[in-house]
Amino acid sequence: MEALGIDIGGSGIKGAPVDVAKGRLTQERLRIPTPDPAEPEAVAEVVAKIVEHFEWQGPIGVTFPGVVVDGVARSAANVDKAWIGTDAQQLFSRVTGQTTIVLNDADAAGLAEVAAGAAKDRPGVVMLLTFGTGIGSALLMDGLLVPNTELGHLEIRGKEAEKRASDHAREAHDLGWEEWAEKVQEYLEHVEMLFSPSLFIIGGGVSKKADKFLPHIKIRTPIVPAGLQNEAGIVGAAMAATRAAEKA
Repeated sequence: MEALGIDIGGSGIKGAPVDVAKGRLTQERLRIPTPDPAEPEAVAEVVAKIVEHFEWQGPIGVTFPGVVVDGVARSAANVDKAWIGTDAQQLFSRVTGQTTIVLNDADAAGLAEVAAGAAKDRPGVVMLLTFGTGIGSALLMDGLLVPNTELGHLEIRGKEAEKRASDHAREAHDLGWEEWAEKVQEYLEHVEMLFSPSLFIIGGGVSKKADKFLPHIKIRTPIVPAGLQNEAGIVGAAMAATRAAEKA
């Protein structure tokens, strides 16, 4: 079965149809820059363009970079604050003309990695962390998701972790990979202390460049790049949409 997955990020909104059984894109993804300011109606217009581009009719899953409870955005760290309290699920369903499922972006990536990536058949506590405009997190126990952890907002040295260790912070401060890895390690050690996971999975755009920084990170917990790399959010959104359609 196929579903359309759309992943909203701080810098880009990307989407593609997904074979949910195989966990892979069936067409080349479309990426459109995130509007600035990233207000609800402006972002919704981009989502509608992606649906129109693929001439899509069927299940649609959309990720959101913040806490999502019953389709409603409860936080908005890297998009416009007007999102807080917005029924994102209702908004996207209206502009696409189809039933749309909305979930946290890192949670979607975690679901995809459990089904078809680095966490497949992996027991115990697994933590997926996405490094991009911010830091997203997905906490999984024996493959089951604990939603909306948003651990990028943990405080490290008086600042939110994503202000120090996100990929955006690396670029903004012109850090080399080894120097950035030190900040990532400090963050990972803090998360490791809190949750004692059996595995860390690193997702987001930097997962494609894992060889540049992972060798510099020395922690007790095994750490690997996401199997689906930066497509995990799209795949997970599509999988969530399919599951919701099956329950309807």
